[in-house]
Amino acid sequence: MTRAAIVVAVVAAVAAASTVLRRRRRTAPTQGGARLPTQLDRADFPDAGTAWLLVAFTSASCASCADVLRKARVVACAEVAVHEAEFSRHRALHERYAIDAVPALLLADASGVVRWSVLGPVTATDLWAAVARCRSDSGTDSAR
Repeated sequence: MTRAAIVVAVVAAVAAASTVLRRRRRTAPTQGGARLPTQLDRADFPDAGTAWLLVAFTSASCASCADVLRKARVVACAEVAVHEAEFSRHRALHERYAIDAVPALLLADASGVVRWSVLGPVTATDLWAAVARCRSDSGTDSAR
């Protein structure tokens, strides 16, 4: 009978300790989502004179960055310049624009206003559609 009483006492003590610890644990503060810039200084990038600039913020240690960059390079043309801002080579750009997650794609017009952006992987279809929509909306689509 004493063994049963000891077991019951131990189980009750563990349950009480668990309850106390759970109540004392603070919940994590709410985290804001990553924010991408809404304006770029076109002078910070090569090909400042093109109608559109697609900047791919990447990192050599990022698994999905190479795929995003490969897709971004395909949209390059006379009106759309593509620039890779890889973290180790362009750390100052990452800091200037507060890029703290990659891959990040930003499509800016001739004034540097970011008309479209995405954080994370993107499909080729979504990228092409975004570039086409932005160019068409601004009247710089050569297909018009």
